[in-house]
Amino acid sequence: MLEVSNKATQNLDLAVSYLRSGELVAFPTETVYGLGADARNPDAIQKVFQAKGRPADHPLIVHIADAQQLSEWATRIPASAWLLAASFWPGPLTIILPKHPSVSALITGGQDTIALRIPKHPLTLELLRKFGSGLVGPSANKYGHVSPTLAAHVATDLGDAVAAIVDGGPCAIGIESTIIYLSNQQPVIMRQGAITAAAIEQILQTKVLVNSMPQTSIRTAGGDESHYAPNTPVYLLALNDIIAYAQQQANISVISLHSKPVDLATNIVWQQLPLDPVAYAHDLYANLRAHDQLNNTAILVEQVPLTISWAAINDRLTRASVKK
Repeated sequence: MLEVSNKATQNLDLAVSYLRSGELVAFPTETVYGLGADARNPDAIQKVFQAKGRPADHPLIVHIADAQQLSEWATRIPASAWLLAASFWPGPLTIILPKHPSVSALITGGQDTIALRIPKHPLTLELLRKFGSGLVGPSANKYGHVSPTLAAHVATDLGDAVAAIVDGGPCAIGIESTIIYLSNQQPVIMRQGAITAAAIEQILQTKVLVNSMPQTSIRTAGGDESHYAPNTPVYLLALNDIIAYAQQQANISVISLHSKPVDLATNIVWQQLPLDPVAYAHDLYANLRAHDQLNNTAILVEQVPLTISWAAINDRLTRASVKK
């Protein structure tokens, strides 16, 4: 594993001082590492877009320390939002609400909505409490690249763009939060994550739509067709297609739910992963990064089950893969 740069720290007072001076600080969450900046400082927010190479119309998620801060960032907050906050925060759920008039359009990509969540990581919760306000926190990597789940990933991707990296170890979940838009009609999940539609429906006692884009034109984090991708092309294929491809090509990597066939060439890197969506998600981005460093011609990923428990993983793999 790569060495974490000397910017890695667990000194939260130092991290807060950097944030208050308008610098960028990467922080750990239970999902992925975030690129933190003062959400009330337009210059600091601009640095986030510059560091990531992120399009200006791509909205940011604001991280807060307490649900009572919702009213500082959002308005017309429905009862459903308070219910979800009480049930899932701190945790991997991002809620989209009408933005407070004081919120910068830089954060929302010019939209009249804002995305908010409370992360479930003790270091970052304490960082937020010490800072005393909201932090924007998109994934701490170059735009469209594989999200970081270790401090070393942040150092590799962003280098001198960050003043400090709060090193909280490996992220517990490994894929980004569920994003839900609480519209005037049915709630809509805009990005799938560890918290499922079924879990939300149980709390709200109403039907939740999933990826129903015709219902809304809201732009959200991670909503691009191509995203979460390593530099090496990723192909999402059935097992038989992977074996057929591997029999004809060398210098490829395979991520599979099955063991490597004995008759395949030895120079094909074959990684078998567990048939467990929680374990698979935890290591997904780290595995993609590791295979990317091998500089093979392609990464072939076996199609995972098309079931609810694998839905978020399917979403990330589909966006990371070559569309053909």
